Amino acid sequence: MSTYEKKQIDNEFKKFTALNFEKPTKCKSLGQLHYYVAELTQKINELKRSFNYVPQRAFILLSEYNQILNNLVFKNYQEVYS
Repeated sequence: MSTYEKKQIDNEFKKFTALNFEKPTKCKSLGQLHYYVAELTQKINELKRSFNYVPQRAFILLSEYNQILNNLVFKNYQEVYS
């Protein structure tokens, strides 16, 4: 795959996330975060299957959503058990 093709996929992914996802820091509910993690995982698998390439930004974004999700789960755990 050429650098041009990778750049095109990167740009399409950037557009996709801008239209379909909120920034991780703006997500406040577990359901919303679980939904975005699932959708992003699905998109990563789709890109891997179709192009055998996934933009680095996809993994960074997934990591950010997971970090916020883990923090929220921990916060809820502390509230319930303290």
